[in-house]
Amino acid sequence: MSEAVRVITESVRERVRRDGADLGVDSTLAERYVRDEVRAYSERALGGSVPLVSDEDQAAREVIAAITGFGVLQPYLDDPTIEEIWINSPTRVFVARSGVPELTATVLTEQGVRDLVERMLQSSGRRVDLSSPFVDASLPDGSRLHVAIPDVTQKHWAVNIRKFTRRLRDLGQLVQLGSLTLQSAEFLRMCVLADQNILVSGPTHAGKTTLLGALLSGARRDERIVSVEETFELDVSARDIVALQCRQPSVEGGGEITLRRLIKEALRMRPDRIVVGEVREAESLDLLIALNSGLPGMCSIHANSARDALAKLCTLPLLAGRNIDAAFVLPTVASCIDIVVHCDIDRAGRRRVVEILAPSGSTSGPVVEASPIFTIADGALTPTGGHPTKLAKFRGAGLDPAIVLGRGAA
Repeated sequence: MSEAVRVITESVRERVRRDGADLGVDSTLAERYVRDEVRAYSERALGGSVPLVSDEDQAAREVIAAITGFGVLQPYLDDPTIEEIWINSPTRVFVARSGVPELTATVLTEQGVRDLVERMLQSSGRRVDLSSPFVDASLPDGSRLHVAIPDVTQKHWAVNIRKFTRRLRDLGQLVQLGSLTLQSAEFLRMCVLADQNILVSGPTHAGKTTLLGALLSGARRDERIVSVEETFELDVSARDIVALQCRQPSVEGGGEITLRRLIKEALRMRPDRIVVGEVREAESLDLLIALNSGLPGMCSIHANSARDALAKLCTLPLLAGRNIDAAFVLPTVASCIDIVVHCDIDRAGRRRVVEILAPSGSTSGPVVEASPIFTIADGALTPTGGHPTKLAKFRGAGLDPAIVLGRGAA
């Protein structure tokens, strides 16, 4: 921030305090105040009392960002090529473009970082302090904010902003980008129409949430979808959708709404399909119970491979309590999960589906049996010749996966 912009910003803030104005109520009020103060500053600059402003329009934009937006981070939030922003320290501000991180020239102060976080949390009603050193929140534009503070972090506040973008809305767009082949996309579209329970797996930033949204675009138009997330991230354009998110405990320690609670509440909302943004812990048990009742569903999970995702889903429900036994969980996962889609991201930031797996419904010891339907061969997602063996849902929907996959041994 230049000295001129800093002076103008302080003048605007002083006028706002003096007038008792609420810039959040009237979006044009901030622009009017800034225009007035920029004009007044330029007049003083012509008299030689302060430095000249080389570009008044640019100065006005920077002041508006500082007053109503998120200061020096606002240009990154406005840049459509940037997908994520993170602050490791006031002098280490990073952004990611197309999955590739880069260090910016932006320099903040410790207080500047805290002021930014406070401003970001204003609309969410959430907080971060010594008693609650982590916070997840949604920004007004839908971007996801995560903050961790000392003494959980070593010295500085750590801030991550995963920007909300109008994500790829359907599987066809993923095909155009090379994340899927046309054949695999048509197979997945058929799986959605057949009410298959789909588990999307992959590492962080691999595009799991984007793929979930694209899969949901293939659902029937009259389908009622209820989504459950820690913070809102899914971008779904369905006609009949209810989106639920968790709530942190209040200052007094009460009022927390967990994923487990939300999944149970979702079942009371007459869903035709339930979607859990990500399962990490004991909520996986509640999801399995919901899927075991015949309700179609989707969810995502962090894993290194499709088979690892199945193994992890067999382990997480055990966190729900000592009375939960693997003898129940293992066959339930085998019977409930119909398709596993594994995403990956390479060093160049390229995101793509690298494996599609179909559990058979059976187990072999502690392992859920599954057959690969698509795998990477010669750098491309290629059909293996295998077919899903659980065909009841396909037949019930009047669909035949062999039409897409080709005739072969099922």
